[in-house]
Amino acid sequence: MSDTATLGLFGLGTMGSALSLNILEKGFTLHVSNREIEMTQDFVVEAAAEDLSGTLIASDTLVEMVAAMPVPRAIIMMIPAGAPVDDTIATLTPLLAQGDTIIDAGNSDYRETRRRTLAAEKAGLTYIGMGVSGGENGARHGPSMMVGGTPAAWGAIRPVIEAIAAKFQGAPCADHLGPDGAGHFVKTVHNGIEYADMQLIAEVYGLMRYGCGQSPDEIGQVFERWNEGRLKSYLVEISGKVLQAKDSETGKPAVDVILDSAGQKGTGRWTAIEAIQLGRSANVIEAAVAARAWSTQVHKRSVGAELFGAQNEAFGVSEEDLEVALLCGRIMSYAQGFSILDAASQEFDWSVDHARVAEVWRAGCIIRSAMLDDIAAAFRSGLPEGELIFAPRFVSLLKAAAPSLRRVVSAALTAGHAVPALTSALTFFDTMRTKRGTTDLVQAQRDFFGRHGFERLDGRVGQHGPWWD
Repeated sequence: MSDTATLGLFGLGTMGSALSLNILEKGFTLHVSNREIEMTQDFVVEAAAEDLSGTLIASDTLVEMVAAMPVPRAIIMMIPAGAPVDDTIATLTPLLAQGDTIIDAGNSDYRETRRRTLAAEKAGLTYIGMGVSGGENGARHGPSMMVGGTPAAWGAIRPVIEAIAAKFQGAPCADHLGPDGAGHFVKTVHNGIEYADMQLIAEVYGLMRYGCGQSPDEIGQVFERWNEGRLKSYLVEISGKVLQAKDSETGKPAVDVILDSAGQKGTGRWTAIEAIQLGRSANVIEAAVAARAWSTQVHKRSVGAELFGAQNEAFGVSEEDLEVALLCGRIMSYAQGFSILDAASQEFDWSVDHARVAEVWRAGCIIRSAMLDDIAAAFRSGLPEGELIFAPRFVSLLKAAAPSLRRVVSAALTAGHAVPALTSALTFFDTMRTKRGTTDLVQAQRDFFGRHGFERLDGRVGQHGPWWD
């Protein structure tokens, strides 16, 4: 895409405004509009205040914005997922010319993106589903962007996307990852890993605070140290800052004035659902989703504490064990996320480059971490059995680190601390190193009550047990 007035953005909320300023700052002409005229007017003032209004063209309505744009046009929608996207597409479609592109940059369900892609192409349009990660700051200064759509559609917007993307050692953290819903699916998996990482960090914080008796400020300083080593990541970095922050009204640690009830917008839950539907394990991500759901039961948890006793006993684990346990949990969550992505890529014939996904996540996004270089290298070298934890680098790491995870989980459970994500990580690790498990009994049970049959060790299938003789 050239720098002529062919790019438009509809939806000037927090993310839309930030992304628009980013585009303008990079020297591109941008048409903007919003459903509420007042927000468009406010954005014009904001852009002028940053001396970025020279290439800005604002319109009161979406219809006026499209009419003012010469073809070919690419219009970015920065609006809530669901019905608002369909409504906007319905408005846009009759206004656009053949070859124009609609870009959904929200957190849409990839299945909806696949459906919308087909509909747009039937109308002679091209469609892109683009995952954008990094929050408001990322959108403003450089997000990580995961693009799904036809190569031709990607080629038309690539210069803009790469210009506004976060950079890792000079390389843009944005790429075309596959057709139709691939970009939005990668973003969904990203968010599932994000849920898991946040929960793992929170559990370690809880153990340090309520098991080891450390203050938020002390724990924040530990996280700062960890962020200088193998746990270096955006989430560990901000956790250290958050834990050392003080509430301006009370002077207490900021975390102590926050209700421990977490919200969720759905993408983490989508990851868990898709994992189940695709037949892949994601128990660390599932545990993180469950923990958020349990957190909302504030009153019931208080009743439970009275009925059963709030057993959060002190226990002794080393700082190193806690650090390594968190590292192990992070490896498991990444491994499960990429396993889900692999299953979807095969199911929908997307041919997603997993190494490239890891590289796109190295800057700008919420789950950026030092580990992603090792993950990208592992995929490029080829994974034994397609499992990230079987890569030589991670095998050697986990052999040395798993005992720390086991010590932390054992001590936590014995002392009555809830650590669903860490426990799930250990369970996944132990399951993946169990040569013969217990599903033989499950298969026998299924055959007994439903005559489902089973496979014998000699390879014969459709067999039945002696209970049917």
